[in-house]
Amino acid sequence: MKLDILAIGAHPDDVELSCGATLAKEVANGKKVGIIDLTRGELGTRGTAETRDEEASNAAKILGVHTRANMRFADGFFINDKAHQIEIIKMIRYYRPEIIICNAVDDRHIDHPKGSQLVSDACFLSGLKKIETKYKDSNQLQEPWRPKQVYHYIQWKDIEPDLVVDVTGFMDIKVKSVLAYKTQFFDPNSKEPETPISSKNFTDSVDYRARNLGRLVGVEHAEGYTVERFVAVDSIFDLK
Repeated sequence: MKLDILAIGAHPDDVELSCGATLAKEVANGKKVGIIDLTRGELGTRGTAETRDEEASNAAKILGVHTRANMRFADGFFINDKAHQIEIIKMIRYYRPEIIICNAVDDRHIDHPKGSQLVSDACFLSGLKKIETKYKDSNQLQEPWRPKQVYHYIQWKDIEPDLVVDVTGFMDIKVKSVLAYKTQFFDPNSKEPETPISSKNFTDSVDYRARNLGRLVGVEHAEGYTVERFVAVDSIFDLK
């Protein structure tokens, strides 16, 4: 399946929280969009791997993405090594995305920068012909593929973005996809332990952080990204 955008997160809900509105907008624009979760979030304080699986499936339906997969790497303990890179390369070559969006380059959770670097390295290596891979049970060698762009979304830390996307009109879909993770976020009736993301303030931040970025660029809501190379435009008038 050829995708336009492949969004990758260390945990189920990373993508929804960080670039959900961007994905919803591009789906509405007719783009083919997919999500890969590196882990099942099995070390999370609230919920279980099984509940996260179900929540991720529900969130994907809300966003309208075309496919979602889980690598089942070890939550908290996956590393950026050849074995993990090869598995990501197989997925990149299978989906052949034009753009990959992945974890923040620096963040509170140790899996986020690890996932960021792992995916970034795999994107480069995926373009090397002499790295031979086969997808699942296929006997056919995969063709090399390197995405045109790799963007990193912003998570817990307020990293200054290199570019922002106007997502006005798509925040309702994003918030619904986030709240599909019922075990993870604010619920006044929950008996689960409190976590940094289970407070009402955190849930509210999904909207107000997007509003603040939007304010800075003159739109209602925006999502921010850091880049790995200069952003180029055909004309200076292409900038909002």
